[in-house]
Amino acid sequence: MNFPDALFTFPWSVAAWALLGALILASAWSAPWRRLAEDDQLNVWAGAIVVLMLLWSMKAGVKPGLNLHLLGVTALTLMFGWQLAVLGLCVVLAAVTVNGGAGWQSYGLNGLVMVVFPVLVSQALMRLVTRRLPANLFVYVFCAAFLGAALVTAATGVLAALLLWTADVYGAETLLGEFLPYFLLLGFAEAWLNGAAITLMVVYRPHLVGSFDERRYLSK
Repeated sequence: MNFPDALFTFPWSVAAWALLGALILASAWSAPWRRLAEDDQLNVWAGAIVVLMLLWSMKAGVKPGLNLHLLGVTALTLMFGWQLAVLGLCVVLAAVTVNGGAGWQSYGLNGLVMVVFPVLVSQALMRLVTRRLPANLFVYVFCAAFLGAALVTAATGVLAALLLWTADVYGAETLLGEFLPYFLLLGFAEAWLNGAAITLMVVYRPHLVGSFDERRYLSK
């Protein structure tokens, strides 16, 4: 992930910037801003952004565009919803870009792949767990946080590989042999990172997890 500018042609970057800009405006328009005025929610949201800046700065890779890093997207989405997660992660990506982790021309593509897509997948999985599975605390923590984070990581890796292959940046053999297999290990680490964070907050500070309904999961 973290595509540098040289990997994709200018039309790819323009289209990605336009789509990302529209999604950022939609997120800002519909975001639950009032929630950030409650208690210490704003401080937690800002603190999570800073932590993710550090997390995204730690990456490993051998070729341009084939580097890996933890995302932390699932936890932020479960805590604040997709709109505030998208806006916060766009700030994280901007900080990483300023720090030299990527280029501004490819910011749109990076934003779609590493921000918007995993956030929307996390949101969809959370709604699936809420609507289709039993109202059980362990079901929520394991399926929405642990398993959800692993699936989000795998899906993001597949999307990134498809983009690199479609744009003829790398061949299928390279992507299947040197990129996608490592997402299995990354997904395991991502599951523990997000799952542990949500578990701790559900136990000690449940009001910080916006998708967690105490009446639904703890009333019994």
